[in-house]
Amino acid sequence: MRLSVMVLAFVCLSVVAGLAGPTFQPFQEEDVRGAFLTSRPKEKPANSGTATKPSRRRPKQTTPPSNTGKPPEKHTGKPENSGSTGSSEPSKPVNVARLGVGLTLFMRDSNGLAQRTDPEHVFLKGDRVRVLLETNADGYLYIFNTTNQGPATMIYPHPDLDEGGNYLQAHVPFEVPSSLAGQEQLRWFAFDEEAGTEQIFFVFTREPLKGVPLEDELISFCRNSKESCPIRPSAEMWAALQEQMQEPLKIDKAKSFGTAETKAEQQANVRGIGLSKDDPQPSLVMMASTPRSMLITALDLIHK
Repeated sequence: MRLSVMVLAFVCLSVVAGLAGPTFQPFQEEDVRGAFLTSRPKEKPANSGTATKPSRRRPKQTTPPSNTGKPPEKHTGKPENSGSTGSSEPSKPVNVARLGVGLTLFMRDSNGLAQRTDPEHVFLKGDRVRVLLETNADGYLYIFNTTNQGPATMIYPHPDLDEGGNYLQAHVPFEVPSSLAGQEQLRWFAFDEEAGTEQIFFVFTREPLKGVPLEDELISFCRNSKESCPIRPSAEMWAALQEQMQEPLKIDKAKSFGTAETKAEQQANVRGIGLSKDDPQPSLVMMASTPRSMLITALDLIHK
């Protein structure tokens, strides 16, 4: 079983995998989809007619940090656990909005167009898919790959993609892989002849993961240590991510599929603008159950 694709920027991205994905059963106690869409803008910005690729680099600080004279913090390779509060940590607002991620799976039809597809669809050799991702907050996206429960590999951020950045703005869509790639075969994940269950594993955080280089640091690291790239997370980090994966999510799944990707979605992706309340909604909406600083989820794709 292997999900193969030649992606210009996603080097060696044949299968994006992780831990067991969510069970697609909606929670009844609240309107998950409505809560996710609340932060979408009411209207889109006026169409300027120009295509501007969004920057994935971290926004610059408007106020420089004070010089305390303390040495910089060492990277431990362990993701932040927002559930623990020590006396040395700054106090956090109690009304922080819960993180949410919207995912829409598109499948290439016979005319080469993208059609919304149920993630529980059984895929066959030659089928091609891609994912449109939307978040309800600004933050950082990491995508990891494992094959047959083997060692994990980080395939996003990547030194050859988005200048090594992984910063997402709220409700500005992000494609995996990109439909803007120069060649058709680079725009889709393609299922090969080896059957199995493919998983696309996403980690979305409010702050960058500690110990993981980004942007110029990532580019320089991979240039000087090519044998260490793509980066593999430490055993400590991977175990911590597995533990965080157990955090329950509130999930809402669309009831119908088969419609084509809209011009509004394409334009938002090309121009780097947010989707509005009137634009198509994600097929899957996943909200964290608590106001943690990290949301982890996976898509399981059945391949026969």
